[in-house]
Amino acid sequence: MARKRREPETAVIESSTHDGRGIAAVNGKKVFVAGALPGETVEFIRRKSRRNFDEAQLLEVIEASEDRITAKCEAFGRCGGCSLQHVTEDYQRDIKSQALKDNLERIGKVEPDTWLPPMIGPAWNYRRRARIAVKDVRAKGRVLVGFRERHAPFITDMHRCEVLTKPIDGLLDELSEMIGNLSIRARLPQIEIAAAENATAMVFRVLDAPTDADKELLIAFGASHDIRIYLQPGGLDSLQLIQPESFDEPLYYTLPDFDIRIDFEPIDFVQVNGEINRRMVNFAVEHLRPGPDDRVLDLYCGIGNFSLPLARKSGAVLGVEGEQGLVARAAGNAQKNGLENLEFRVADLSKIDGSEAWVKAGCDRLLLDPARSGAAEIVACIDVLAPERIVYVSCHPGTLARDAGLLVHEHGYRLESAGIIDMFPHTAHVESIAVFTQA
Repeated sequence: MARKRREPETAVIESSTHDGRGIAAVNGKKVFVAGALPGETVEFIRRKSRRNFDEAQLLEVIEASEDRITAKCEAFGRCGGCSLQHVTEDYQRDIKSQALKDNLERIGKVEPDTWLPPMIGPAWNYRRRARIAVKDVRAKGRVLVGFRERHAPFITDMHRCEVLTKPIDGLLDELSEMIGNLSIRARLPQIEIAAAENATAMVFRVLDAPTDADKELLIAFGASHDIRIYLQPGGLDSLQLIQPESFDEPLYYTLPDFDIRIDFEPIDFVQVNGEINRRMVNFAVEHLRPGPDDRVLDLYCGIGNFSLPLARKSGAVLGVEGEQGLVARAAGNAQKNGLENLEFRVADLSKIDGSEAWVKAGCDRLLLDPARSGAAEIVACIDVLAPERIVYVSCHPGTLARDAGLLVHEHGYRLESAGIIDMFPHTAHVESIAVFTQA
């Protein structure tokens, strides 16, 4: 049977989802229209059909909401990187704050004593860490360099990116031209970008070995823009620096309020918004309230983003992370910053059961910064750890709400405060922070 052809439709948007998509009711079925606002009359076309709702692409705004603004980026609407440039930054934060409130109420059945004001910072050129895709598209006669499209698995045909840090924001066309002259242009699927306070690095993932001529082009590009160029032919341990031949200092960022410098590799996870990260770390340390006699645990510690500043205020800090390489770099950072009251260990935090010696040792203060899956295994051991105060940094309001409900209703903690961190302006990503105290 031939598949029914989709045709444009028109409807009034009645409400919106937590990620900013407009919701219309058409013939008894909900349709989620990306980029549409409540109260607008829009033309759309359905792209994906699901059991309880359909997903649609916005074609035209027939009657616009007064909340709508003109997006700064030319690729907005096509690019999947940003989804909220069509509304003000205050409106974006309202959407994210409501998402956090609704998740805490619906999933965790909790409400904080105090709602924190949104933690805000730079909204443009803030992204110092990114992975951009590369594709040699013969039909377009050029190599595309950018983020994936919103409604398709293709790479967006874009010429600049307003959220990427400078100078990367304006280098997409030059990258496209340079890669288009490589013999391996069809075997180079992505570029990792890492911007530090002292340098910017690009890691080119290569599936075939570049020729000497290819390397010359890559080196010349890096030299002309003062960018460190790496090749990654295999796993994370295969990085090869080709431009410059060597350097005096690794990539780093600082946390000035704690006199901390954190070195990192271009493939390491670092928070994408440097200014917001500083404010977030300051908030976490202030609200954990560590003292000179306190033992602090920093779980999912990475390269020491929270551990190192906490060590400036605490008696002892233990950072725990599942990846050996990150733990090694965290320990190196502790040594370079002259911190002797700080230790790190490798542990798979998804598999702990409370019998581990470091868990049994307990803590006075606990910092949690888990992945999207949350910290369910840690919460299950919270009575053994028995911290007086917990600061929980979350990148998914649903798992934060789940864990908050368990902490409050099953383990006797009080949700003192919670609020959003606007780490990713113009996107639907909701980063948040919550403070718990023993009831």
